[in-house]
Amino acid sequence: MSHLTYPPPRYLGEGGEVNATFRSAAAEPELSSGTGNRTHYLATGESTGGEFGLYKVEMGPRSPGPSTHFHRSISESFYILSGEMQLFDGERWITGREGDFLYVPVGGLHAFKNTSDDPVSLLLLFSPGAPREDYFERVAEMTRRGGQELEDFRVQHDSFFVDE
Repeated sequence: MSHLTYPPPRYLGEGGEVNATFRSAAAEPELSSGTGNRTHYLATGESTGGEFGLYKVEMGPRSPGPSTHFHRSISESFYILSGEMQLFDGERWITGREGDFLYVPVGGLHAFKNTSDDPVSLLLLFSPGAPREDYFERVAEMTRRGGQELEDFRVQHDSFFVDE
């Protein structure tokens, strides 16, 4: 028997509301790079009232991804939609394939990369929702700048790298 309980009600109306959001699979990604990487903002932290952020990420062949890091305020989950990628669970690298799932609690070390010659598609879920869009949109530029500016950017976005 679970010891979890439902949180207190946040909606106190009687009849429900029409407030769902639909995003077509045909929608263009919000971010695209010349290396075949694309990111779709399925549900941002802002659009979910801070409950979660959900992103579809398409990584091109041989895409490095972020090195080992952790988050102090958000968990991160990975669900592989197609292809094969490497996931680091804090102890070892695991080959993730279609249908595989990795949950990384707050503070958990993790990393991911596509070492294959084929693209990979995955869902990234952050909970609670955080403004990850700014991170996705600026991380390449900030990495090129490097130094203290990069470090400040990472801290601002709750990303603490350990192997650099």
